Amino acid sequence: MDLSGKVAVVTGAGRGLGRAYAEALAAAGAAVVVNDVDVDAAAQVVEAITAGGGAARSVVAPVGSAEVADRLVDTAVKEFGRIDVMVTNAGILRDRVLWKMTDDDFDAVIGVHLRGTFTCARAAAIRMREQGTGGRLILISSPAGQRGNFGQTNYAAAKAGIVAMARTWAMELARANVTVNAVVPVAATEMTKTIPVFAPVIEESERTGKPFPEWLRKDEGLGTVEDVAGLVVFLASDASAGVTGQAIGIGGDRLALWSHPAEKAVAFADGGWTAETIAASWQSGVGAEPETYGIPAPKVPAEDAQGV
Repeated sequence: MDLSGKVAVVTGAGRGLGRAYAEALAAAGAAVVVNDVDVDAAAQVVEAITAGGGAARSVVAPVGSAEVADRLVDTAVKEFGRIDVMVTNAGILRDRVLWKMTDDDFDAVIGVHLRGTFTCARAAAIRMREQGTGGRLILISSPAGQRGNFGQTNYAAAKAGIVAMARTWAMELARANVTVNAVVPVAATEMTKTIPVFAPVIEESERTGKPFPEWLRKDEGLGTVEDVAGLVVFLASDASAGVTGQAIGIGGDRLALWSHPAEKAVAFADGGWTAETIAASWQSGVGAEPETYGIPAPKVPAEDAQGV
């Protein structure tokens, strides 16, 4: 995939998935603005890209404010002449169950994930519309935003909101030839290492270089951060010109298209519904097959269970 001449901004690109996105975009030929709050991490990514013959600059700042978003876009334009791709990856975690989550826990996560995505996408969209040559907004979501996850009220809400923004902006930016998609990644990161079933497998792979087992890569769709980066490169390319408004999952050997919410079951009552008629018909009517919620627990094959 050739991204020569394109300019990308990647937020939260100092490590993990963000770094994989930045390095993959650069390897495909794009100039990259590397954003992170860690000056050393950002510098290391820029150094790695330039050492490989690519072009990169860093902006060290926390996303969320309009000022930082404008600075990211302005840096892309000043250093490389334009902006073609915005990847909103930056994020933090403040996990707590509902009754223990503080206002600060909630606001901090919403501020980085949801507001940060909004301000960065808005700044990029304004410039892309001015340029008149289209563009790509690639918003990073999560399975937690699709299904919910225990202890992640703030994170799940933000990630669900990001998918909703992708669908909305895909409509609003269609005439400007700016596509907007949400990526739903699953990869071995510091966060997934905290999951008891995954931790020993990830640790063994890091220690020995042994590939992840097939059940993990296929059934759970979990692999390395590099496994995810190909989707971001595709969505940044001209080959994805017809792809917009989608939530696309990727991880390990698995690529998936997430469905949009839709009515699953419908019933009608002449004159409308009362609480009593809903109660009387619920279990045999629209509530006969309720939806699941939460991310399903991993299923470890019997032959691997003793080592997990």
